[in-house]
Amino acid sequence: MAKTDLQFGKTLKKYGAIDFNACYNCGTCTAVCSLSNEDESFPREMVRLSVLGLDKEIQRSLKPWSCYYCGDCSTYCPQEAQPGELMMSLRRYLTSRYDWTGLSRKLYTSKVWEFGSIIFLALVILALFIFYHGPMTTELTPEGGVKINTFAPWKTIEMGDWIMAGLLSFFLLSNIFNMFLKVIVRNKKVKVPFKVYFTEFWKLIVHFATQKRFADCESNKESFFSKLKTGKFNYWIVHFLLMSSYVALFTMIVGFLYWFQTEEIHEWWHPQRLIGYYATFGLTFGVIYFAVHRFRKKRQTSKHSHSTDWIFLTLLFLTTITGILVHIFRIYGMPYETYYLYVFHIMVLVPMLVIEVPFSKWSHLAYRPFAIYFSNVISAAEKLQKK
Repeated sequence: MAKTDLQFGKTLKKYGAIDFNACYNCGTCTAVCSLSNEDESFPREMVRLSVLGLDKEIQRSLKPWSCYYCGDCSTYCPQEAQPGELMMSLRRYLTSRYDWTGLSRKLYTSKVWEFGSIIFLALVILALFIFYHGPMTTELTPEGGVKINTFAPWKTIEMGDWIMAGLLSFFLLSNIFNMFLKVIVRNKKVKVPFKVYFTEFWKLIVHFATQKRFADCESNKESFFSKLKTGKFNYWIVHFLLMSSYVALFTMIVGFLYWFQTEEIHEWWHPQRLIGYYATFGLTFGVIYFAVHRFRKKRQTSKHSHSTDWIFLTLLFLTTITGILVHIFRIYGMPYETYYLYVFHIMVLVPMLVIEVPFSKWSHLAYRPFAIYFSNVISAAEKLQKK
């Protein structure tokens, strides 16, 4: 018999859930949801599990990750139980349950922990620069640029990047493995043949690279122009622009820093600068797009914001703006402006990556495609069992 948690509602509200207990199981959310079908009572099933406090069943479920929050369920809910916001809070909650360190739970439920972690990491970076930075020379390169690698040698920074990337990968992958244990290994309903993991793996790559379910999570009855008007189609475009810009910048910083942090001033059309400009534009546009909608609160998906949403947007915006300003100051020969802003840029960049990638918002970029992958694996295994 499933064990209920009478305090689960209070716990979930710490992750952003609103008044989901107002649900009286009318089924309107399921009727309007484009993901619902004859076999899936979506999202009503997750609402009922939450109301009943069936924590273990929720942890074994992948359905919260299937929802990309089009907002229709909350818009048409007669009780204003906000099922869409509940699904969002469940994703935050599941992130904290996959994380074996417990940091996600603290970061999502305590502003003191989140702000404290950001400030602590920023001060560590500041201290490292104070004690270990190179000469702050005012001598410029023959092309008139700042000698940034004299102040912050790229080999030293790259070593720090690789250490950080290794740690982030370890935490994120171990949390995904914990997710795998919960939804597949401990799932007694289906036994997955080993080969199925390989036959379905390509879908993981496709969904991670495109995040195309953001475009699928809407009514197929709407026309292209209707999607543009409502912003649903735009949401996928902006999200893809934001995600691809982040991945491009992260790849450049971690894998090609020797090429990216250079004292040579390339022409504007050089790939190094074009990639940097694309990342800057994508990140800036994405942050402004989501921030404006959250300020205006006109769209259902932007009416309710968790504190971590704003912190994420703020860190991403500061990282992007300081990064492009460092570039401008460097190529126009402004030494001290370059050095000081470079330090501040790293002080913002490192906390954003360390906190957001394995423990908070950016981790959803990995959990979503893996959830689709695990769901496909389970479906394929069930089909094999029926043969």
